[in-house]
Amino acid sequence: MRAEGSSLGRLRDWSPSPAWPEGRGLMLLRPMLDVARAELRDWLSQKGADWIDDPANTDPKYARSRARASLAANAPYSSPATAGASGPLPAPVAPGTLAFDRGISTRALAAVLVCAGGGDRPPRGDRLERIVQRLRSGEAFTASLSGARVIAGDQVLVTREAGEFTRRPRPPLPLPPGIETVWDGRWAITAVEPGWNVVAAAGHMATLSRDDRARLNALPAPVRGAWPVLIRNDPGAPVLAGSVATARSLVEERLALALDRMTHETELEPRAHGATPRNHLFSGADIDE
Repeated sequence: MRAEGSSLGRLRDWSPSPAWPEGRGLMLLRPMLDVARAELRDWLSQKGADWIDDPANTDPKYARSRARASLAANAPYSSPATAGASGPLPAPVAPGTLAFDRGISTRALAAVLVCAGGGDRPPRGDRLERIVQRLRSGEAFTASLSGARVIAGDQVLVTREAGEFTRRPRPPLPLPPGIETVWDGRWAITAVEPGWNVVAAAGHMATLSRDDRARLNALPAPVRGAWPVLIRNDPGAPVLAGSVATARSLVEERLALALDRMTHETELEPRAHGATPRNHLFSGADIDE
């Protein structure tokens, strides 16, 4: 499936929910991965139980069906839980912004791009491969894919593509007080008071207070325009998220899940009482490609 452009992770008993951000904090259990269909059907027959076959399982227009047919015809099955090699880990340099080595694998780069871009579909195909090739060549360049921007120079940075907020402006997102609200697929923001909305900093930076501008200017320049800014329903100057509401980046947690850094529900971070979550990207384990 990866040879056809898929950027799927490992197949395993426990895995993060594919629905993001609605499914954040949930893990999926697949207790019968090692059970063959014939074995399961025999067991059901012994119990007098019936079943329904999904016709998509044998439909060649689906990648998983083609993969099954190819494996059955050409090669013995090798468990993806142990297949692959380790590679360098992306490192957060600012909330939602990641730096990594030019030798990053295609699968890991796809995960970085979709997480930093806040979308729900990993990039694949020729555009992703072109970025990988440009990274390998040592070229200095800037490129955008899946809502993320790649800045390759002395180091390689990936952050949210701020230009999307000016090319396709979005209406402000209301923040109900006391309710964690996900903005842009990348930030979880909770306002204490009613009347606040969140927008991107692009187009609002000049009207921030001096202190907020100083905080924003401390970030790498490509990061600033996509930073969350809060505005009120009534007239008033905008403020950076974090000043009048709690704000946390979801990018790092999502990437840790995508890169198999967390493989069980017990590894998900507690959120109660303001606990500071451990950064799984720095835990020192290898990534299976």
